[in-house]
Amino acid sequence: MTAKNSHILIVGAGLCGSLLALRMAQRGHRVTLMERRPDLRKVTQDAGRSINLAFSNRGMKGMKLVGLEKEVTALCIPMFGRMIHDPKGNTFLSPYSGREGEYINSISRPGLNALLLDAAEAHEGVEIIFDQKCVSVDLEEASAAFKDYKTGEVRSYQADVLIGTDGAGSVVRKAMFNHKRFLFSFSQQWLTHGYKELTIPAAANGGYKTEKGALHIWPRGEDMLIALPNLDGSFTVTLFLPYSNSDYCFDNLTSEEKVMEYFTNEFPDTLELMPNLAKEFFENPTAPLGTIKCSPWDAYGKVLLMGDAAHAIVPFYGQGMNASFEDVVEFDKILDETEDDWSQAFRLFSQRRKKDTDAIADLAVDNFHEMKEHTANPLFQAKRKVETALESNFPESYSSKYSLVTFSEDIPYAEAMRRGRAQDKAILNLLDDGLLPEDLALEEKLKIVKNHTEEVLHEDDLL
Repeated sequence: MTAKNSHILIVGAGLCGSLLALRMAQRGHRVTLMERRPDLRKVTQDAGRSINLAFSNRGMKGMKLVGLEKEVTALCIPMFGRMIHDPKGNTFLSPYSGREGEYINSISRPGLNALLLDAAEAHEGVEIIFDQKCVSVDLEEASAAFKDYKTGEVRSYQADVLIGTDGAGSVVRKAMFNHKRFLFSFSQQWLTHGYKELTIPAAANGGYKTEKGALHIWPRGEDMLIALPNLDGSFTVTLFLPYSNSDYCFDNLTSEEKVMEYFTNEFPDTLELMPNLAKEFFENPTAPLGTIKCSPWDAYGKVLLMGDAAHAIVPFYGQGMNASFEDVVEFDKILDETEDDWSQAFRLFSQRRKKDTDAIADLAVDNFHEMKEHTANPLFQAKRKVETALESNFPESYSSKYSLVTFSEDIPYAEAMRRGRAQDKAILNLLDDGLLPEDLALEEKLKIVKNHTEEVLHEDDLL
């Protein structure tokens, strides 16, 4: 079916759904956007739910697509590297890139969502309805029934196509999983760790208590604390900790004394930064961390999954929201290619995009181990030093794995993973073998790293 003025029903008005609704309306379609929660612009954010995100180049592509680049930039706080905090309170900055102008941003999740909702709502082609719980989906009819939380009334909505952007717990995906007339594959893998959000409040003068321009990490092997800055001078702090089977874990941190003992032993320099630590620890929820993969993302040429509903990932590459925004960009390209033929576009999007979202899902798990274990490792630090020097001196010839994923927005995730992993392996092997001595000219180091990377890629292709 090709139609320039189709009616699109979008389930889920989070970041991906709001951006998608705006873009589809800009393409001339009529959009009904349904959201389970109340309008976040009119209610207080739930305590303990992720309130800031790492926003980078792939996400910016989506904002440029809908003409909101200037507005989103005003919400961003640049973070130029990882500020590593060791157990003795010493710190050092590990830059994200050796190239000038490459950094990630801390951005408010509700602030970004509100910006997109405002823009979508202002478009005459978009209707947004809040407090609507999706209770059933008819895949073949592109329709869904919703229960109004305020009135209790259940009402069905039908459209030409239905797109599920309703997050990791997607009701639309569940309908596809339970449907018996086509084969649907689904996997959900949990980490043994959960997370809890805490706060470093702003200083008395409204400023920041620690370095504003960095993502702070306290790596402790199995445990990790990270902190991202907010515009009001505070930091959102996230504790990643095993649920069980550890000296300190969520299962045994059950008293204020135990919590304070844990932080005193592992993160002593944070105690004066977080005066409400014990209170927040027990007030804020503990949440799980998981990866969701599934296929196909489309059904009957009328239904499509996008964003976390199709590919939820753990947050350790800062790419969850960026990948979802990139979904919208890639889908938009396919609509151009197919001239808004929904059936063809849905099928092509599902086929082409999955390998890249699978790649970033795997990289995010890899980065979890790298952040909590390796960032303080001398060999890892030596690798980052080499990479930063190569990027700084040969910006056109070398990009680290992190740069390929985060800043090289025109390189697909799958290719960034393939090349980036090979480079990592090459540099670590060369350092371990003493083949990249400090006094070796950088130009020679670049040549050696490139040659060894090609050897690794060749070996990988043979496997």
